[in-house]
Amino acid sequence: MASNRRVSSYTQASDHEPPKSSEKENMWHSMLNAVASGKKLPEKNILVLGGTTESQREFLEALSLDDSRKVQDRQNSKQPPIANNFALGYTYHDVLDADHEDILARLSVYLLADPSPSITPLLQPLLTPETIPNTLIVVLLDWSKPWFWLRELRDWIRLLRTLLTSLDADCKEKMEEVMISWRDRGRGGNNLDGTGTTNTEGDVSLPLGPGEWEAALGLPLCVVCQNSDRIEVLEKERSWREEEFDFVLQFMRTILLKHGASLIYTIPSVTSPLQSLIHSSLGIHSLLKRQPLKHNVIDRDKVVVPPNWDSWGKIRVLREGFDVEAVNKGWSNDIEESIEPEPRDQILENGDVAPSKGAVGMYEETIRDPSLDALQVTTAESNGLKLEVSSHPPQTFLASQLEILEKIRQETSGMDNSSRITGGRRKSLTGVDNVDDSPADEGRVNEHIGPVQFNMGGIQVDADDMLQRLKDRQTYQTPEPTTPGSVSSPGDPKSQNEALASFFAGLMKRGGGSVANSPKPGP
Repeated sequence: MASNRRVSSYTQASDHEPPKSSEKENMWHSMLNAVASGKKLPEKNILVLGGTTESQREFLEALSLDDSRKVQDRQNSKQPPIANNFALGYTYHDVLDADHEDILARLSVYLLADPSPSITPLLQPLLTPETIPNTLIVVLLDWSKPWFWLRELRDWIRLLRTLLTSLDADCKEKMEEVMISWRDRGRGGNNLDGTGTTNTEGDVSLPLGPGEWEAALGLPLCVVCQNSDRIEVLEKERSWREEEFDFVLQFMRTILLKHGASLIYTIPSVTSPLQSLIHSSLGIHSLLKRQPLKHNVIDRDKVVVPPNWDSWGKIRVLREGFDVEAVNKGWSNDIEESIEPEPRDQILENGDVAPSKGAVGMYEETIRDPSLDALQVTTAESNGLKLEVSSHPPQTFLASQLEILEKIRQETSGMDNSSRITGGRRKSLTGVDNVDDSPADEGRVNEHIGPVQFNMGGIQVDADDMLQRLKDRQTYQTPEPTTPGSVSSPGDPKSQNEALASFFAGLMKRGGGSVANSPKPGP
């Protein structure tokens, strides 16, 4: 019995030991959780829509671009991989403080290039009541094809509206809260990152202007127009002028104002306010160094339009004649239609292009697609804007020039033969050479043979000079009136001058010799 009691007592004691160990495990678990929560990084999400795999990589490089190399020296590790070759890509990016010592937040970047409705189920798990306040939507556009911007942006807006309306009630309620807070950012005493300024006097919210926040999506939106250095290419190769660039900017600002979105132009490998705009939109701000985000609508390749800054009045100031009301109304009609893809353009029977309705059609009437514009060549030639010159192969060009030269040579030889025949006939009829040759022919002859000289009684005489003196003497001499029946005497000075002129002219026509060939008097 005693042994049984000892066994039972031992068994009872062993039964009480496990609760003590479980308490210790719970204590360590709570301590580790407390330490982990203290070091937990704020997580932000960016949903990048549009672009190609290369343009998406350029956006990520611009987002992480830094003049300092402290990041590489500090981490000595490879950059995170970018998986964007499939339907939905992913990568991450750590946002460092100004001294590159502390990590402010970790960005989870989701990449999507195709606005197909079948991709919507992939995006729904990314939007939850917890992630919606920390999510930013970025749409990528490219300056290499600005005539596609409105269609691409319309397709993405339709996809987002379909996606956001399919969420549950909790998500929609959270999106409503996010949009209410976003309407106050950048207004009154609030900064864009959600923090207040020091000179605030109460909570003052400015009223919304016309066209502002009329079609809020539920999430903040930023449109990035990449490769703005190609503006010069459009100006040189497509004959774009300042009117076209201002038209594009006014159109984009009017549309994005309706969604409360921001706009920025970027150039690859060039520092831009893109980092400040993205970080402030996600509520990430450094305590060591604050970089204020300034607007810029003057430099056409460095445009920055922060959210809640723009208005219809500022858009009209850029260039007169822009109808913001019509664009705003047309865009409302475009985004309300079905998300099914539409044909780009319909070709009419007469060959003209019929653009679609709404703001997209208004945009494409001015910013035309060169590949689909059948009247581009005719319009360019009529406006004198054609810059291209069609060239022929060298051999073809030389052959055509040879034909032209042969034709000119034949015409010239025919004219020479006819002139010789005419001159010979006139000489045979008159018995003397024609003295009244044209001055041009006489000048060409004198240029080749030089001055005509001959020896006359041991004196060198210049025939040209002598002939000119005789002409001048005949010109200034007053002729005497003669009766109709009178005959000039042999000693008439006028007849003598004519005889001398004929003599010297005959000498020149016979190619009178030079000094060396002139006859010399006998000894």
